[in-house]
Order: sequence, then C-alpha cells, then structure tokens
Amino acid sequence: MSQASAEIAATAARIVVEEGMEYGPAKRRAAKQLGLTGRGDLPDNTEVEEAVFEYLALFCADTQPTELRALRELAAVWMERLAEFRPHLTGAVWRGTATRLNDIHLQLYCDDSKSAEIALLNQGLEYDVGSVPGPRGDSVDRLSMTIPCRALNEPIGLHLTILDADDLRGALKPDARGRTERGDLTALKKLLASAD
Repeated sequence: MSQASAEIAATAARIVVEEGMEYGPAKRRAAKQLGLTGRGDLPDNTEVEEAVFEYLALFCADTQPTELRALRELAAVWMERLAEFRPHLTGAVWRGTATRLNDIHLQLYCDDSKSAEIALLNQGLEYDVGSVPGPRGDSVDRLSMTIPCRALNEPIGLHLTILDADDLRGALKPDARGRTERGDLTALKKLLASAD
C-alpha cells in the first residue's frame, strides 16, 4: 500500500469509527481532507477495515467490545424474531468493527419479497422502504426502522435487505482471507460464545 493509501485508510478509519460512516464515503472524505484526489490512491475496503481494527484497539478498547456485544445480542433477538426469512447478519456488527454508532444490517432470504413486509405489519412495526443494489446488480428493497437497544440505552437503526431465497446459495462463500461477509444465527451465537 502506498503512503497516500495508508494515510487515507487511517483517516477513513477514524471517520468510520467516530461517525459510523460506511467505508466508501469515508474513503472519499478522507482523500478530500488530505488533499489527495487520485483515484489510484484510494485503499480497498480490506485495508480500511484493517485500519479500523487498529483504530479501535488504540482508542476504543475500553468501550467497543461491550458495544459490539450489545449490538450482536440485539441482532440475535431480531434474527430469532425473523427466523422464517433465514436472516443473515452483515456489515460492521458481523465483521466486529461496530460501535454504538453503527446500525444493524440483516439480509432476509424470502420466497416472496412482500412476505417480510407483511410479517412486520402483522407485528405492528413501522418501517421505511428504500432500495439498495442487490447481489445481481438490480435494486432490492431495504426496510429500515429504529429499535431500542436497552444495553446501550439508545435507539439503533435496523435495516432489513430483502433478497430472493435463491441468493442464499453463494452468500456464505468466504473471501481470500477465509472470512464471510455474513453469518446466520448459529454463526452469530458462536461469535458471542467465543467472546465470553
């Protein structure tokens, strides 16, 4: 990694942790703050994630593990609540970089895309509907709501990305480092148990 990329990664990591921003916007803001405008200088997400872990270890070691555990426990509750849709946790809460500023992201694998919305309505839950890019490049629905997190004593964003049941087939493929981008409830419970 070049010196410029390393500087962008370190600055982006600070933005990610302190503001809860996603990697892409954090990298662009970091490059702008540092006056580095070359697209070739932008680090990849793996490099930013490594910088985030370093930042957390240096500046948040006394609070982040507790906050991460609270978010993972809350995610587990919602994964049990939405079990019929084969939920998988993804994002910072899954990868272990989350703080109280991060939202919980679940992917739901549905036979019928409207079934999750109907289930939420039947539970009397209010949500907003948006869209995000799906695994095949098309837009998919994302249901967003705010839920209470008693352990952190504050509200947390919960985002439910609605995917086709067939998309689950390649969902657990590991990356070059052997890590997956998401995990089911069993995998999450293993993470929680290993943190004890």
